[in-house]
Amino acid sequence: MSSPSPPNKLLFLSLLSLLFSQTLAEPTQDPTKTFIFRVDRFSKPSIFPTHYHWYTSEFTSSSSILHLYDTVFHGFSARLTQTEAEYLSKHPSVLAVFEDRKRQLHTTRSPQFLGLRNQQGLWSETDYGSDIIIGVFDTGIWPERRSFSDLNLGPIPSKWKGICETGKGFDASNCNRKLIGARFFSKGHESGAAGVGGINETVEFLSPRDADGHGTHTASTAAGRYAFQANMSGYAAGIAKGVAPKARIAAYKVCWKNSGCYDSDILAAFDTAVSDGVDVISISIGGGDGISTPYYLDPIAIGSYGAVAKGVFISSSAGNDGPNEMSVTNVAPWLTTVGAGTIDRNFPADVVLNDGRKLSGVSLYAGENLKGKMYPLVYPGKSGVLSASLCMENSLDPEMVKGKIVICDRGSSPRVAKGLVVKKAGGVGMILANGASNGEGLVGDAHLLPACAVGASEGDALKAFIASNAAATATIDFRGTIVGVKPAPIVASFSGRGPNGLNPEVLKPDLIAPGVNILAAWTDAVGPTGLDLDTRKTEFSILSGTSMACPHVSGAAALLKSAHPDWSPAAIRSAMMTTAAILDNKMQLMTDESTGKSSTAYDYGSGNLNLDLAMDPGLVYDLNANDYINFLCAIGYNARTIQVITHNPVTCPIKKPLVENLNYPSMSAVFSSTSTGVWTKTFIRTVTNVGPLNAVYRAKIESPKGANINVKPGKLVFSEKVRKMSFVVSVTADTRNLVLDESGAAFGSLSWMDGKHVVRSPIVITQLDIL
Repeated sequence: MSSPSPPNKLLFLSLLSLLFSQTLAEPTQDPTKTFIFRVDRFSKPSIFPTHYHWYTSEFTSSSSILHLYDTVFHGFSARLTQTEAEYLSKHPSVLAVFEDRKRQLHTTRSPQFLGLRNQQGLWSETDYGSDIIIGVFDTGIWPERRSFSDLNLGPIPSKWKGICETGKGFDASNCNRKLIGARFFSKGHESGAAGVGGINETVEFLSPRDADGHGTHTASTAAGRYAFQANMSGYAAGIAKGVAPKARIAAYKVCWKNSGCYDSDILAAFDTAVSDGVDVISISIGGGDGISTPYYLDPIAIGSYGAVAKGVFISSSAGNDGPNEMSVTNVAPWLTTVGAGTIDRNFPADVVLNDGRKLSGVSLYAGENLKGKMYPLVYPGKSGVLSASLCMENSLDPEMVKGKIVICDRGSSPRVAKGLVVKKAGGVGMILANGASNGEGLVGDAHLLPACAVGASEGDALKAFIASNAAATATIDFRGTIVGVKPAPIVASFSGRGPNGLNPEVLKPDLIAPGVNILAAWTDAVGPTGLDLDTRKTEFSILSGTSMACPHVSGAAALLKSAHPDWSPAAIRSAMMTTAAILDNKMQLMTDESTGKSSTAYDYGSGNLNLDLAMDPGLVYDLNANDYINFLCAIGYNARTIQVITHNPVTCPIKKPLVENLNYPSMSAVFSSTSTGVWTKTFIRTVTNVGPLNAVYRAKIESPKGANINVKPGKLVFSEKVRKMSFVVSVTADTRNLVLDESGAAFGSLSWMDGKHVVRSPIVITQLDIL
């Protein structure tokens, strides 16, 4: 029960009124910005009937408030000056204040590649996920697409409490039994973009309608209905379908065309989606700079914690800043963090040189081709001018490129936009060459002139050919779609990599899923490239990114939740992780696209999603809110900081918990870089039997060179009475003999096996100093 407003709060209120009256009386140079306030909800004086009354009476005016939060987060966002925000931060009921930040957005064949089959297994046994609701946080949705048809779908699940919000180009009839809800969140964006005019309604819809295409693509990847004769300009022809074709979709538009997504709006979407009754949230959004924000300053981490605590599964993208080490984002241990891999389909295009050589590339160009005609080759970058090498706007000399195929270096501007620069300058084609940072990683683009992308080695070969051959000519041969490509999957070069920059003891990403050249539904508002000058219309588009991988896992979670309604978000993640594959379709360890070498757990986490096995994992590593609180205590957060994340007051155990003992399906042994001699780390884990009641599992260990991994007991015996068992893993490393790879780590594993199930956990050993 709350007590009456104490004298110090009334004094605070009068001081605040004085501050605001002075602010109004004396014009200030202090500009206003959006701030998010986390408030201790238990501090509300009883004289106020609601938190809103309290906030507008004691904190700020109603006109300043943008969003109220009361489900996964308690507090508000408001537009204030820095001085006002700092003053309010001293209020005894304010737990935290953070400035609103802008974040960025990070499938005909991919469901089969994950092991899903018609009329059998997970699809048929869950009725394709029809009782599950997936909330997609993105750029909205284009509701007319066949992927969102509600033909033959049953009634909307009774747990649904959401609405179909109307606005420009979007009314209640746009929702149906498939797209059961749609909302948009623009207040933070309009406030954050106040200096540049807010939302540009000449290119945007002030409604849930998707002007960008990204949201339509991710929603249909997760849960699109069957769409026959799907393709993009003839490429990737087949039947398009999402991972959970009958799951219901609720679209939450938090990102706006060409202008990102604001934290305050994302947090409002979390708050609303959980109240609405979603089961899964798919969020292909992150910092975009490969830098992880502390959990208590990260609204995605905060909002998702509140959602997970209420049983909602969160799938998030690992970011596209690979192959750099420590580039993985969205690393909170309650999130499922998804990297990207290839599938067994490609769109090859060969560069044919006049000396007879063929260099391999990829392209989604669908216009009139070069018909084998050879054209002179030119590389503007040989002049040493960076903008010319990158084919930036107005950087090319028409006399140099007219009638030629131009080699452009990748980077700094959109890949397809470079082709437009070439075309405007009179070039007949483009070859987009990777630099060392992109290595051999390629993605297909729907170019607006004959063009293809080649890897760094082919790019270097082309440049050397031009330098030694004044009469160098070439043509580009577009070979359409091929399937059955081997090897696949390969870890995408752009996929965010470990180690986890906040807490390397928790391995991230958790797993990878298809994220390269994924075909899914598209908006009518822009062409397949998303460029303003691209006026083509297409029902489907092909995109690459961890943004595309994330909704594969969202759809997978919907199927698993439908099959196992009693599983927690952590149990669902565990089932995916411990059954993930580390071998490709040549039965060899997955390779890294950027280097061509074998990949590691820093690249793929536990492996590539294998839904066929995830439905029946045998054992799961479960976690609840208390486990996450102990984790936050273990990393040194105090009770007040933890409450910023957890919503409720917490008390850390007297004996500080160990980060290593978070019951995660992977293990990471971190030793100091100054460690010498023999060191040991121990991990306590508990597994829950979700398979046959009477089961006996035996441990299989793979130890890297110079390290020794032991587990006690080495046998787990389950029965009707014994459903959970704990064990201890000891990792001993001798720094004199430990062999670390280029990333500074060594990799092993622990697998529990009962003759049918293989429950695999990656184990990473690294020498790293934690800040």
